[in-house]
Amino acid sequence: MPEASIVRRFGIPVTHPVQTLIDLATEVPLLRLERSVNEADKRDLVDPETLRRALDYYKGMPGVKTLGRMLDRHTFRLSDSDLEVLFRPLAIAADLPVPLTKHWVLGYEVDFWFPEQSLVVETDGLRYHRTASQQARMARRDQTHSSSGLRVLRFTHWQIAHAPDEVTGVLRRIRPYLDG
Repeated sequence: MPEASIVRRFGIPVTHPVQTLIDLATEVPLLRLERSVNEADKRDLVDPETLRRALDYYKGMPGVKTLGRMLDRHTFRLSDSDLEVLFRPLAIAADLPVPLTKHWVLGYEVDFWFPEQSLVVETDGLRYHRTASQQARMARRDQTHSSSGLRVLRFTHWQIAHAPDEVTGVLRRIRPYLDG
């Protein structure tokens, strides 16, 4: 293993986050790999752009091509949850473009922003949407967006994880209203 692949944490030699993600790319499904990259970014271990550039140094190693394809600029988006990762292919299946994620719209960070369609999509897992104060913030955000002429759609964890055809159907049905 290259010397640059080893770092010390509390005096213990461990693999560098880039090496760890390359190794994971040979072992785990793409969804888990994407979650691992998101988590590494969230913990400030390595950001996707730095990771993408670092792959040149590791060219030819198993896992590098898989990780590189996943990081492709046209498909990879930072996400805070598996739910958000699961939503993107549903939007694409409904003939929507790849959305912007974690984008600020009218003072609020949204899960998904489709600027050409003036569409905000929120994916609601219970972790961030269970208390009264969280629900009040959601309502204010939706009201701000809707009253400014944007369309807002919300999908639950259950819909995305267990009824993806339902989500894709809703997105397809709203398409004609977005283009006009």
